[in-house]
Amino acid sequence: MNLSSLKFFRNLIKDNHQFAVIGLGRFGRSVSSTLHKLGYQVIATDIDEKLVSNALAENIAGHALQLDSTQPVALKEAGIFEFDTVIVAIGNYIQESIITTLNVKEGGVPNVVAKASSEVHCKLLRKVGADRVVFPEYEAGCALAKSLTKPSILERFDLDPDNCIVEVMVPEEFHGKTIAELQLRNRFGVNVLAVSEGGKFVINPEPTKRLQNGSIMAVIGNNKDINRLPI
Repeated sequence: MNLSSLKFFRNLIKDNHQFAVIGLGRFGRSVSSTLHKLGYQVIATDIDEKLVSNALAENIAGHALQLDSTQPVALKEAGIFEFDTVIVAIGNYIQESIITTLNVKEGGVPNVVAKASSEVHCKLLRKVGADRVVFPEYEAGCALAKSLTKPSILERFDLDPDNCIVEVMVPEEFHGKTIAELQLRNRFGVNVLAVSEGGKFVINPEPTKRLQNGSIMAVIGNNKDINRLPI
């Protein structure tokens, strides 16, 4: 990966190289395929033999096998407990999702990410030990709404409900001016993390760095402050 996009921030655990994905619905397939293409070791599982066969045929994981994740013995025999991160991608079968999450946490997996289908589901997943709970449909909807209202924001990474990092095109108003001249921290309350140059990013650019139309800058700040940028 390179720094041409803030998508690199979306890695579940940057230093991990082994992932197990349990559940091969649309979300599980997408996670497995992306991790596999990025070069990570991925094992994908599902109770449905057809989904497992499809995963093998389409090469979306290094290994794929059929198992019942509600059975701790099956998970142990498959070596799932040895992985750095397990993604429980079972969203629509709440009981199976919760039992599976409990099983992998009790099996000693240090980082468990689980998909939730509701707030109650989310609370239950956290109760049984999920380290991170995601709502793919909700997050996709929020991202779409933000892209429609702020099309100049190319990528967005939410740090918490109030702060984020965004990747934006340098606005016309900033063209030809240095970061120091723009006084972005004083005027808008944001800080520039990186600026694109020749297809690459300059990290922590000097205050004398002059911004150009067509370039991209990555900035960090409060959501309200970022919304005040002339983009």
